[in-house]
Amino acid sequence: MKILVCISSVPDTTTKVNFIENNTSLNTSGVQFVINPNDEFGLTKALQLKEANPGSKVTVIHVGPANNDPVIRKSLAIGADDAVRISMVPTESYSVALEISNYIKQNSFDIIIAGTESIDYNGGAVGGILAEMMSLPFINACNGLKISGKTAELTREIDGGKENITAELPFVIGGQKGLVLESELRIPNMRGIMQARSKPLEVIEPLST
Repeated sequence: MKILVCISSVPDTTTKVNFIENNTSLNTSGVQFVINPNDEFGLTKALQLKEANPGSKVTVIHVGPANNDPVIRKSLAIGADDAVRISMVPTESYSVALEISNYIKQNSFDIIIAGTESIDYNGGAVGGILAEMMSLPFINACNGLKISGKTAELTREIDGGKENITAELPFVIGGQKGLVLESELRIPNMRGIMQARSKPLEVIEPLST
């Protein structure tokens, strides 16, 4: 099973945020960037699925500049097998989804995991746009996922409760808190950090610009 996890780099929630250029641009000086929390839930779930299904592979993909590489390396240190960075500065959801879809069309995956939304812009659009571009089912606000062969049992949050869904691979999910427990989130250990240095991080140019 091949799993692709889309990750974004966001300011740590404990970081003091300031703006420059007449409050039109984020001042990144001194800001600590981390994996978007919803993406981290998705990555942890992907790693659990990999461990439960021998021979599976987890790839992380990020659209952004080179200064986000430390966040990608953290994903590798946690346990992802390899990573791809599409070298462009993201400005809106559509172009991000388009570049990721271009990559998927050349590299097929069984499960594609995006976060329900990022905690910086809270757009919540990439997963849905990506699924539409790929003509794949999309399960948003997903907080439960079990795989049995080519069939998945999923749970998603809806107004007033939860909905249980059955879907066939491949599909796209928008993951969030509940997909795994917070206590299950992984912290890189020294061995993982050392291994991450030798894991592949492929940098590719955008195809649509």
